[in-house]
Amino acid sequence: MPGATPNETFAAVDLGSNSFHMVVASLDNEQLRIIDRLRERVAIAEGLDENDRLKPKVQERALACLERFGQRLAHMPPSSVRVVGTNTLRRMREARSFISRAQAAIGRPIEIISGREEARLIYLGVTHAHADDSRRKLVIDIGGGSTECILGEGHEPLETDSLQMGCVGYSLRFFPGGEITQERMQKAQIAAGLELQGLARRYKRLGWESCIGSSGTIVACEEMVRGAGWSSAGLTEKSVRKLRNALVDAGHFERVSLPALQSDRAPVLAGGVAILSAVFKILDVDVMRASPGALREGVLFDLLGRLRHEDVREQTIRSFARRYNVDLEQAGRVERTVLNLLEQVREAWELSSSAHQRLASWAARLHEIGLGIAYSGYHRHGAYIVDNSDMPGFSRQDQELLALLIGSHRRKPERADFDALPSEAQLVAIRLCALLRIAVRLHRSRAPRGAPALRLYARREQLRLEFDGDWLSLHPLSRADLEEEVSQARALGLELSVS
Repeated sequence: MPGATPNETFAAVDLGSNSFHMVVASLDNEQLRIIDRLRERVAIAEGLDENDRLKPKVQERALACLERFGQRLAHMPPSSVRVVGTNTLRRMREARSFISRAQAAIGRPIEIISGREEARLIYLGVTHAHADDSRRKLVIDIGGGSTECILGEGHEPLETDSLQMGCVGYSLRFFPGGEITQERMQKAQIAAGLELQGLARRYKRLGWESCIGSSGTIVACEEMVRGAGWSSAGLTEKSVRKLRNALVDAGHFERVSLPALQSDRAPVLAGGVAILSAVFKILDVDVMRASPGALREGVLFDLLGRLRHEDVREQTIRSFARRYNVDLEQAGRVERTVLNLLEQVREAWELSSSAHQRLASWAARLHEIGLGIAYSGYHRHGAYIVDNSDMPGFSRQDQELLALLIGSHRRKPERADFDALPSEAQLVAIRLCALLRIAVRLHRSRAPRGAPALRLYARREQLRLEFDGDWLSLHPLSRADLEEEVSQARALGLELSVS
């Protein structure tokens, strides 16, 4: 397998709203074989206060869990591990400080993924867990803070939706104090039904042949109805109704007594069952079978795809270029030049990571997508498109960084935009932006010829650009552009000289 060696291990960590999960797998005959799993109920969704700030006690609980996970991952190379955060980390206000501490605890960068990206990865994990992947399928994942709905065929999702309802949030909202009544259950189910109404017609029109559920709530519910003898063939509308009635009859989560019910699942079971009941009713589901695959398995397979040079992010970049009619020849010229500049300063400016190369390449290939809206301010239009579109494969952090580079590749850059980044990303962004701006200016004429022979030297906040012979005097437009860039670079805190 290109990019991976036999017996190499890979790990995916899913920082969910209810539980933190880690799965470790080894590569065996080009197949991933699970060799270790860790799960801890951290319940960060319960730890958000009324202003969506994470309470100190819950922060410490989460960080302690991540330190334990980090010990398991300590020997693994960076390229073989991915850590993703979901709904609660998306919602959390003032999250930067916590995420910085969390990354230090686990010893890995944490990617915050969008709801649709979460849905895509869930679908990837589910489809790889099932031998028959040809039929059209509906996949439902009830998490702690959100519910993902995906309709797909084979390994390709056709529709992806992330709904703001989860077992933790609904349990806190509709079953405060753990009390379960018929009235509260009905209100929770109606609220979930209203969320589902927005996608029901779209999904039913396309149709599906099988329904699969993933993650803790659905897996636990299937185990409970099977243990109670209510269904031996997955979850059915009748078995889910019996489960719902059993919770109401118990009256409180502490009095619920069902086979296979784990103690840490009980406090959030009522909210999950209410959502599950609404799924069966609104989407007219007959049978739902639980899957062993979920988000963390999807992250593993996506990571493996990157190592196989099947990176979905590359597909996304190509798709955006086609959609917005990017001039591919011009984008290619700028890309080759910015990568040449990057190679010359990679050591001096500490830009030697493959991630830096990818980001520079993507920014060059998409720097003109805003032209599809209007020439005036097209850099800002491009930044808006990238920042606000669904970009499969991209974390929110990478998407925001890419948008910043595109939005700053011309006119005077705003230093405040860079200062708003996490401290560890600011210097990288400034340096990549400087290289992209030079590459764009060198190709302003859009001439088919390549960039001139040049040398670039870097030292901290200094850049020196040298051209052979009398090239600058023979290209007065480029010389004027570069002289202007000397002035603009100061806005980024850089001193650029051209000779």
